[in-house]
Amino acid sequence: MLEKFKNVYDRIDEYKEVVASDPYRLRYHIMPPVGLLNDPNGFVFYKGQYHVFYQWNPFEPEHGAKFWGHYISDDLISWKEAPVALAPDMWYDKNGCYSGSAVVFNDRLYVFYTGNVKDEEGHRKSYQCLAISDDGIHFEKKGPVIHVPEGYTAHFRDPKVFYETDKWYMVIGAQTEKIQGAVVVYTSSDLETWHFQGPLIESGDASLEAFGYMWECPDLFTLDGKDILVVCPQGLSANGYVFNNIYQSGYFAGSVDYEAISFNHDSFVELDRGFDFYAPQTMEDEIGRRILIGWMGNAEETVIQPTVKHEWIHALTIPRELEWKNDKLLQRPVGELYSLRSDEIRFEDVTIEDNMELPEIYGNVFELELTVNDLNADRFTVGIGEASRIVYDTKTKVFTFERASLDGTEEVERRHCQLEHVAAIRIFKDTSSVEIFVNGGEEVFTSRVFDHPEAEGITFSAYNGTVQLDVAKWNLGKGIDD
Repeated sequence: MLEKFKNVYDRIDEYKEVVASDPYRLRYHIMPPVGLLNDPNGFVFYKGQYHVFYQWNPFEPEHGAKFWGHYISDDLISWKEAPVALAPDMWYDKNGCYSGSAVVFNDRLYVFYTGNVKDEEGHRKSYQCLAISDDGIHFEKKGPVIHVPEGYTAHFRDPKVFYETDKWYMVIGAQTEKIQGAVVVYTSSDLETWHFQGPLIESGDASLEAFGYMWECPDLFTLDGKDILVVCPQGLSANGYVFNNIYQSGYFAGSVDYEAISFNHDSFVELDRGFDFYAPQTMEDEIGRRILIGWMGNAEETVIQPTVKHEWIHALTIPRELEWKNDKLLQRPVGELYSLRSDEIRFEDVTIEDNMELPEIYGNVFELELTVNDLNADRFTVGIGEASRIVYDTKTKVFTFERASLDGTEEVERRHCQLEHVAAIRIFKDTSSVEIFVNGGEEVFTSRVFDHPEAEGITFSAYNGTVQLDVAKWNLGKGIDD
């Protein structure tokens, strides 16, 4: 144990039993040992292991001065808690070690993060900071390497670093002095001296109408010949079925000119249609896969989740492999998750009509795979427990996820997307979370759900017709070491 983190470990020990007693504690997702977790950070493969860090307030289940928590895995599913990586203990990060990334250089792990500072009047300053590790566990802070350039406010954060051609690049989420969102670019030859190259893309520029007042958590990479910029705009108004969360997560696809620092891109596309998804980060592993993990939450919550009384809140999504196919970014659960499966139950070409349950198809921690062989009904629904269900309306071509409101009322909340057809649905349920992958990851719905802990029923329904399905269900084993 590092002595400077003793107060954090004391907090973990004090509430370990309280946290463990929560029936909503997840089984195979990364979550905080205590307190609040938010953005995934520093997702990287280093010395034969996967590392993921996360913003963390260990002292209460609400936002405050952020540390970096840390998990390590050999296989992306069995995660072990590592020592605290970063604490807000320097003049340049005293109000929080905010989000950032990690890269490997000369067998050392370079971590970049935003140091958040506020004065007594609440005025903000931000610094892009560097810390270096020789073992992936112990980090030596080097201090700020970038200060906010002219033309931008102190909302300047979340550095994502990558190597392209012959130099290092860093993209940073920013707000211009015109109070518009932007992503800016820096370059470096040694990861320590950085040069400002200007904006890659800005809200309100020639290729994009006004599009939010701040952009967070940028991530730029090439996938299957397409340049993808993942970013989280703040300040978008709901528009029909899109932009219905507090803040949004999505991507622009196109072509980046790294010499001119320009981006010829298509329209913004949301990554996830559910209630609880934000601040995703990707990495490329040793076999060339582009893997994404997101925060299973969103900012500025107005509803207190029931886990708070057990002194914790929020989690990260399961890891997802990305693919660019048919002009769409697909997300699929990583193959390693297959090893969590047990107790397989299968039904082939079963006919669903009215309301039906299938023998042994139930549970609270499971994977459910549905292949739609024939959909000859006005609507097809799958009920998950008592509080959630999915609905596909063949007349309107709308796919919907419903959950009971988290505010304790009897209201039903809904998220939708337009979908021409449904061929396959894959559902990952983990006590108080559900992740739904439709048509091989063409659309994804990620949400927290707080059903009665013993509500394990799964119900299939067809309205005004029948649906023929192949159904497979597995219980999923434990993937996190407490």
